[in-house]
Parts: sequence; C-alpha cells; structure tokens
Amino acid sequence: MGDEACVQSVLRLVQEGQLSAVKDKFSGDLQLQSLAKKTHFGKSGDTLLHYASRSGHLDMLRFFVEQIGFDTELVNRDYKRALHEAASMGHVDCVRYLTARGAKIDSLKKADWTPLMMACAKRNLDVIKNLINHGAKPALKNKDGWNCFHIACREGDPSIVHYLIDTCPEVWKTKSNTARTPLHTAAMHGCAEVVNILLDRCHFETDDRDSCGITPLMDALRNGHIGVAEVLMKKHQASFTASDNLGTRPVQHAAVTGQDGVICYLVQRLGVNINEQVTDIQLTALHLAAKEGHVDTIQTLLSLGADVQLKDVKGRTALHMACAGQHVDCVNILLEAGLQDCEDNMGILAKHLAKKQELLTFFDKYTVHQ
Repeated sequence: MGDEACVQSVLRLVQEGQLSAVKDKFSGDLQLQSLAKKTHFGKSGDTLLHYASRSGHLDMLRFFVEQIGFDTELVNRDYKRALHEAASMGHVDCVRYLTARGAKIDSLKKADWTPLMMACAKRNLDVIKNLINHGAKPALKNKDGWNCFHIACREGDPSIVHYLIDTCPEVWKTKSNTARTPLHTAAMHGCAEVVNILLDRCHFETDDRDSCGITPLMDALRNGHIGVAEVLMKKHQASFTASDNLGTRPVQHAAVTGQDGVICYLVQRLGVNINEQVTDIQLTALHLAAKEGHVDTIQTLLSLGADVQLKDVKGRTALHMACAGQHVDCVNILLEAGLQDCEDNMGILAKHLAKKQELLTFFDKYTVHQ
C-alpha cells in the first residue's frame, strides 16, 4: 500500500476511534508519521487532528500531539484549528486538553469566528467557561460585527447569557455591522427568557433601530413571536406604531412575512388600522401581502376589513400587486372580494399576464359574472 493510501486508511480508523489500530499503523513508520502531519483531506482540508477533535476522541488527540508531534495550530482551508472543532462539537475534554497544551485561544477561522463563538452557537456552558478561564475575549467580533453575546442571545440559553454578563458586564454593549443589538437577535428568534434577562440586566434604548430602522419589536412581530412582543411593550415601552426607514410599520411587516396571528393581534387587540397606507408610495398591508403571494394572509386581511379599492401613489391596487407577481390564487381571491373598475385596470394589468393564461381565465370569469 502506498503512503497516501496508508494515511487514508488511518483516517477511517481515526473516525471510528480505533486507537490501538492507529498506533499499530504508525509504530516505527517514521515516513508515515511525517506524511500524516502534513496531509489534508477532502475539500475542507482537514487533518487527522481535526477529525480526532471533531469526533471527541481525546485519547486519539493526545496520541497525535504527544506521540506523533502534531501541531495543535494546524489549520484547514477555512482556517479552523482543532480547538474550533472541539468547541463547536461540545467536546469539553478535548477543549480542556487543547487549552492546557497552549492552543491559541482566540484563533480566527473563516469569517473571523473564534472557538468561543462556536461554543456559544452550540450552547455548551462548560466549554464556554473553560475558554474564558483560559483568556478567551467575549467582546471580539466576527466579520459581521457579531460577538459571542449576539450568538448566545440567538441560541437562547439563559444560563449562558447570565454567565457572559457576569463574566464581562459590558458584553451587551455591542452592535453588528448593520447596527443590530443582541436584543434584536433574541427578539427575532423568539427567545423570550433571554429577552427578559436583557431587559432586566442590560440597558438597551427603547426602540433601538438597526441600519434599516428595524426595532426589536418589529423583529419579534414579523417573525410571529407575540409573547416576546408583549414583553417588549410592557417592560420596554416598545412602540407598535413605530416605522422603519421606509415608513413600514409592524402590521405591514407581518403582512410581508405572512404572520396572520400577529395581524389579528395588532388589529383586534391593539387597534391598529388595517387600511393605513405607509411608505412613500402609500402601500397597505393588503398590497404587501398580495405582492408576496400570501393567500391566507389576504383572506385574513379581508376578514378584518381590508379595503381592496385602496390605491398607492401609482394608482395600483392589491390586484395589481398580485398580477405583477403572477400569484394566481391571490388574484382569484381579490376578484371574488369585489374589486371594482376591472375593465379600467385591464390595460395596466395586461403586461403582467402574457405568460399566465390561467390569470386571464380568471378575469374572463370575473367579467362574465359581472
């Protein structure tokens, strides 16, 4: 068997955790040992050390470092080291071993992710504690401007969020490259317990906006998290009538994302005007739902009193939006809802219908029944 084929056979044994067989392969074979230390496998370019760390085989990891002489700072094509792999997979024993051996604690992989960030993504508090005890810096940011606290707030483990605040009290004072706070992140992902912690222990500004003007409350509502929204309104006095940079408000955001329950909540519980026209071109929630092709949302809006006659500044109704997107079912619903002036609109609509005979059929049926 050639040297490269022999190294390949060792890889399978490493993945399976067969340490005795691996030792037999390397015993007395200095050439194989030398080749193994510089061999990278597959598109990712992982080394045997990466595979041992990822699989959590501590004895294998120790053998490679102490007996064969592997460098703990070997990188693959994404610049991941063994510590990244162990932290990402939550193998605390491997993490402890590598940090004790002096592995670079804040090494950066592709996109500038540290081992601590990867541990936070996997919600492993023991790994996080070990890394921080060995000097990992919670405030470091990746290429998107996220630090490990953003990531922990996205994952929603209260114990990790508490620990990071206890360890680094200023860690919450951070914004991503698009000006998103950890509160935005927690609200967007519906992490109610974390939102409560952030409001109790941190000092975020009410209705803090990202670079698009989105507030944490908007994030919660457009993703369907009514419980989180209620916490933000009660404990943080968040505004359900605030607008983003384009003038869009929460009920319109909910229409875009098809959050029917949120729309009902805003209209029936909070008294939001379902026919309010927002943005510079005066769009309604119905316009936006029709543009996105949300059949159920259109039906919800109509049941709440949405006006199919309303036009934006360009004279377009929700029907125009549905036709422009060639959303056949939406067009049918809007026609059945009693949209008037269909003949006047046909010239404007025709350009959207050339490739959709099915839509033309609906208009034929509609005009016949009129």
